[in-house]
Amino acid sequence: MTTRIEDRFAKLKNEGRPALVTFVMGGDPDHQTSLDIVKALPGAGADIIELGMPFSDPMADGPSIQKAGLRALQAGASLKKTLDIVRSFRDDDAQTPLILMGYFNPIYIYGVDAFVRDALDAGVDGLIVVDLPPEMDEELCLPALKAGLNFIRLATPTTDDKRLPAVLKNTSGFVYYVSITGITGAAAPDAGKVAAAVTRIKGHTSLPVCVGFGVRTAEQAEEIGKGADGVVVGSAIVSAIEASLVNGHAGETTVSDVLRIVGELSKGVSAARLAKA
Repeated sequence: MTTRIEDRFAKLKNEGRPALVTFVMGGDPDHQTSLDIVKALPGAGADIIELGMPFSDPMADGPSIQKAGLRALQAGASLKKTLDIVRSFRDDDAQTPLILMGYFNPIYIYGVDAFVRDALDAGVDGLIVVDLPPEMDEELCLPALKAGLNFIRLATPTTDDKRLPAVLKNTSGFVYYVSITGITGAAAPDAGKVAAAVTRIKGHTSLPVCVGFGVRTAEQAEEIGKGADGVVVGSAIVSAIEASLVNGHAGETTVSDVLRIVGELSKGVSAARLAKA
């Protein structure tokens, strides 16, 4: 049986365009607004949703996503409430792949077996856990795969051909290529270098390769989409949430501001399809 992630990439391949993968932090700026945003993302053009698991020490994330996580935690977010967002999302959407992204600590505290069970029950499709290297696959990766969750691994500009097979060994769903060395949102990716890296990774795997870290505009999404199977955008979206806040709380335009940016990014990846044709 194919997964929602596999089905989505097969559909996009038939359409001849890359995926738009959007990241938002669970519970940012509050539970209900976060849920409203997540529910509206597919209609705005998101093909796959990454939902952040709020954590107090997100070492791979830049200032925008760090602040999003802290806002969520201050508003009472938790891993359980993040799973509740997924459950509510699934009430209306049974097709859009949804991936939880974050760090191992909240999962460890929750309990790995209980987390895998509850994530599946909620309707989660995959996991991206950035601080678990392949050497720790028994901690979460293997139990998740056994239960039927995709486990998506990060490859970076410093992942050479010697290291890449270990990174890919238990990866499923897609490969997430980090386009820059550094934290999220810190710099703009070089489209030419990214295309070469994606080609190199595809020499080792048949999985789709999605590119993130640093993509902020429709123009960047178009350029990156010409050489990748998907474009991941996070910092630009959470920055829009932050800019819309009124005295630290959701404003009247918070949801619409996010959807406007996602709509622009969607046009960018669609233009990448036209550029390939």
